[in-house]
Amino acid sequence: MKKTEWSSVLGVLGILLQFSLLAQSTFTREKINKLNSRLEDQSFPPVQLLTLDDYVVVDNGLCKITFSIPGGMVTGIQYNGIDNLLEDENDDDNRGYWDIVWTEKPGGKGIFDKLDATDYKVIMEDENQVELSFTRTWDSLNSSHLSMNIDKRFIILRGVSGVYCYGILERLEGWPDIDVYQGRIVFKLKEKLFLYMAISDERQRIMPTAHDRETGQELDYSEAVLLTNPTNNFLKGEVDDKYQYSCENKDNRVHGWISQDPQTGFWMITPTNEFRTGGPVKQDLTSHTGPVNLNMFFSTHYAGEILTLKFRDGEPWKKVFGPVFVYLNSLSPDEPDTLTLWADAKEQMFIETENWPYSFPLSEDFARADQRGIVSGRLLVRDSYVSESLMIANSAFIGLAAPGDVGSWQIENKAYQFWTQTDSEGYFLIKNVIPGNYSLYAWIPGFIGDYMYDPYIIVTPGSTQRVETLIYDAPRNGPTLWEIGIPDRTAAEFFIPDAQPRLLNQLYVVNNQERFRQYGLWDRYTELYPDDDLVFTVGSSSYQTDWFFAHLNRYFYNDDGNKTYVPTTWQVVFDLDDVDEASNYTLQLALASAHEAELQVQFNDPEEDAPHYATGLIGKDNAIARHGIRGIYRLYTINVPGSLLVFGTNVMYLKQTRGDRAFRGVMYDYLRLEGPPDEY
Repeated sequence: MKKTEWSSVLGVLGILLQFSLLAQSTFTREKINKLNSRLEDQSFPPVQLLTLDDYVVVDNGLCKITFSIPGGMVTGIQYNGIDNLLEDENDDDNRGYWDIVWTEKPGGKGIFDKLDATDYKVIMEDENQVELSFTRTWDSLNSSHLSMNIDKRFIILRGVSGVYCYGILERLEGWPDIDVYQGRIVFKLKEKLFLYMAISDERQRIMPTAHDRETGQELDYSEAVLLTNPTNNFLKGEVDDKYQYSCENKDNRVHGWISQDPQTGFWMITPTNEFRTGGPVKQDLTSHTGPVNLNMFFSTHYAGEILTLKFRDGEPWKKVFGPVFVYLNSLSPDEPDTLTLWADAKEQMFIETENWPYSFPLSEDFARADQRGIVSGRLLVRDSYVSESLMIANSAFIGLAAPGDVGSWQIENKAYQFWTQTDSEGYFLIKNVIPGNYSLYAWIPGFIGDYMYDPYIIVTPGSTQRVETLIYDAPRNGPTLWEIGIPDRTAAEFFIPDAQPRLLNQLYVVNNQERFRQYGLWDRYTELYPDDDLVFTVGSSSYQTDWFFAHLNRYFYNDDGNKTYVPTTWQVVFDLDDVDEASNYTLQLALASAHEAELQVQFNDPEEDAPHYATGLIGKDNAIARHGIRGIYRLYTINVPGSLLVFGTNVMYLKQTRGDRAFRGVMYDYLRLEGPPDEY
């Protein structure tokens, strides 16, 4: 698709999005008013708190939540006539809990810490609200513990079916060095009840049980299992892998589980992504077989070690994660459509999102609405080889994140981030920004590269700032001679093969839009190109059908019968009607992902001792193995002397040099060869 066509499509989508959001806003405002009135509605029972020897129980008449004292583990959730929605055959600390994976040795094996608290306090207790705090303070005399102060908070409101969860993590100046890999909330539901999982309208299904996985066949890694004898025969012969249910931050707003009898839903609702790391398209886990319901606050998934939280030289730090909402809903036995629970959960998600930031959390570290600011503006794009006029940055991603370099937001992991998208005229509004010092970043579907506004944006409580009209000069050195793909930071537009019939997950047979989540696609390259590598001919080949979605290694079986993987070299064949040997051409090469790979570029002579360009070893995204379609975005602007090119047919060689393993490789986002700059 040409850039002008792509911009037109984005324009239509932007207009549709505006109408959709307007309708949604009107819809949810009525619901919010009803919700807020419920909090004052005396017809709902008051919230009650009962303290026992080892537990504290909070009951608002709709649900009853039990916590361990002083550990702060959620040991029971009573709702809709069910004594406990959580798996009560598990130990108390293996039902509902926070956890962090960390190490005190850089790059060392992670230590799994469930943040068992040592102190308990009632922050507020009245008929409308109970807030509980479970804390653990780091003691330098016990250096084997995670060097963080932990405050886990839980809020139960009158007339609200569920519990709000948030936490404050803190390190003080001078504390020892640590690396932190992952932080999350986990709920393990009663397996006999919760068999149906929903992540989106398109991604929901009956799930296997933990026993089904235990009796299945482990595949290339332990997370992926072929179900050989599942309880539900419908699932026999399918693959189950928790990474098949990952979701990008921007879309990870509600997911959960449904019990058919009694008809009950358990949902994790995240009203904002401000406390998550890596930006709007960072992927992470949602739910998986168990049944397990997660809220991932930060992790190295789909990015690698680069997103590890590294605390060095006594660096102080504090951050609030949440609140997120565990929402419970139900249907009466005479209501036939259980999936109504999913529709209701989505509606509740819109309500929670519109109500953000909440007014009821009592930690002084949580910034309320009147303590936050607003930043607005407009973004345009300049690329004279596409248009002589400035172009609207339609549906651009605009964000405030910690000050850094161009594009650094995608590897930023300690501060808050605030993202939105521009409308069909390029205008943006970033609301509810916590006071602080930020850089303003952007990237625009349809254009390569990243934008960063040079001056810092300083947000103060209650401030409203409108920045000047911003202009992004899209990377460009000359006219387009040819291009492959769409610059949208994913490999989704390229050819994604059918999965091997014996390794299917039926969810992605029905949902063809996310077929890249099927297991084993890395070996499909060898099966489709058993002898010779991919050759793409500009002008006759189509990137939708002839450009494999990932540049992978080829396997063969050695004399011992073991699979061995070797590097592969792709070719791009193109004709040039004229070559200026004295001028420079430019290859714009954008990668959507890389894992333990090195890409070498050569023109016309593949036997040269040294490649024309090499990326060096790049990437720990692991998006290939984890069924992603993107990881960390990388853009390489490569100078190509005209002396390397010839009149007539040329060949560009792309070699991924690191073999040995199935998952080493890259995903291309977009390639463009530019001619020498026009002379004006």
